[in-house]
Amino acid sequence: MKTCSMKSLLAFAAIILAVTAVGTGCKKKVADSFPKSGVVAGWEKTSETRVFAAKDLYQYIDGDAEQYISAGVVSTSTSDYKFQGQLEATVDVHTMASADGARKILETGTKDAKPIQLGDAGVAYAQSIIFRKGVSLVRIVAYESTPDTPQALLALAHGVEAKL
Repeated sequence: MKTCSMKSLLAFAAIILAVTAVGTGCKKKVADSFPKSGVVAGWEKTSETRVFAAKDLYQYIDGDAEQYISAGVVSTSTSDYKFQGQLEATVDVHTMASADGARKILETGTKDAKPIQLGDAGVAYAQSIIFRKGVSLVRIVAYESTPDTPQALLALAHGVEAKL
């Protein structure tokens, strides 16, 4: 019973945040960063978008929350996707207080990454892509590796980039 109540409260808080953002004249809604199913060839959105305020970020990324908070994260939105019914991936969009915060996170630990042309700057790994565009830092992580994983993730990243 308490778990349901807590989930209901979190869902209500996410709705209030979204309504508040719309009411204050923000140009983009939080959920707008996520392409709908079929917009990016082969990708289906498989979950509702979840939103975490900075103070609640530890509930989602317990180990790294402090790094994002110290870089100025305002909120984190996340959604799950599936490519051609097989490859599962999660897309996180971290909205930072400034572009410097997004840059700081992107530049942390990217020595083994391959630079890619995406947003203002981006890097790719075998099973993930991280890029920044303005105040947004996007992290896309696949849960398995197939020969199609790098190209599939890049296509999804371009779909997210177009929505920012």
